[in-house]
Amino acid sequence: MSAILDRVPGQDAAMAFLSGAAERPHHAYVFAGPEGSGKSIAARAFVAALLCPDGGCGACRSCRLVLEDHHPNVFLVEPEGRDIHVDTIREEIWTPAYRTAPEPGRKVFLIREADRLSPAAADTLLKVLEEPPADSVLLLMSARAHELPDTVLSRCHVVTFTALSETFVVDVLAGEGVDETRARLAARLAGGNLGRARRLATAVDGLRFREAGERAVSLAAEGSTGALEAADVVLAAAAEYKKGLKAELETALAPFVDEKGRPEDAYRGAIKRIEIRFHRRERRAERDYIDWELLAVSSLLRDRIADAIGGGSDLFMNPDLVPDDRLSIVRAARALAGIEQARADLAEDLNLNPRLLLERAFLRLAELAA
Repeated sequence: MSAILDRVPGQDAAMAFLSGAAERPHHAYVFAGPEGSGKSIAARAFVAALLCPDGGCGACRSCRLVLEDHHPNVFLVEPEGRDIHVDTIREEIWTPAYRTAPEPGRKVFLIREADRLSPAAADTLLKVLEEPPADSVLLLMSARAHELPDTVLSRCHVVTFTALSETFVVDVLAGEGVDETRARLAARLAGGNLGRARRLATAVDGLRFREAGERAVSLAAEGSTGALEAADVVLAAAAEYKKGLKAELETALAPFVDEKGRPEDAYRGAIKRIEIRFHRRERRAERDYIDWELLAVSSLLRDRIADAIGGGSDLFMNPDLVPDDRLSIVRAARALAGIEQARADLAEDLNLNPRLLLERAFLRLAELAA
């Protein structure tokens, strides 16, 4: 197995298959498995193995760019809104698939949440799958691969990923030097998603969203005025997070500009794709961060319920915190339902006003705490 494929933990069968596939790849693969099972980590490793001159050394320029999602020969497609639209497939897969790659070597097209392809987008993708360019490999990732059209699935090798246990995620993080309590906290808040848990556990500000969530719960428990202030706290934290993304764009573009900061001609297409992905991420940033904040609030309320029924810290999502006892078990359960409904509403309605959603959720919490 290549050096970089060997780094993907917990998916031995999938990685053994991909190690052999990297030498003589098929034109298309579906990475199927639940959220948090390591599909994204495995996809980056597999793409690095496909593009690296040494089969995935993990240290060269090519590998580094792949692992950062910035390689000019990798075309990354994600949903814009709820779906992946036909125009996106035409512009980001169909057209570049039949053109020369920005750099020598293969082109790789990576489609995240592929089950969200619109019918027209799936039909357009099928045409590429039916007549694939010899230098292209397509990777489709999905937690709901069964929802992909049979015509698409039948033209791809399906690589199955299984769910990672909390114990496994904690052991991996602890083996990387993370304190066990922090590793367990990160694993639980990340829902067992190893990559996300690693970011929460190791980034300096990885748990900042929880701090804002704690502050919001405390304020909302004081009454309606505090509930409105709690919404302000969450929105301010989300705005700060979004602001911090600016520096990431400059870092991402650095390998493709000259000493005066001007784009190199060969990489203009790659630069445009990086900028498009960044702006999409920036548009999602506030909503994503608000969801993290609501997740933190939800976890605190859940811990209150677990504590009230006699559960110990081994059952807490926040094992490093003592649950707030200001809410009874019944009120905590009702508040938890309200917060989870807010998260569902946020995910479902892309035009929902975040402030109104937060104010409604925290006013409900304040009412129950009274």
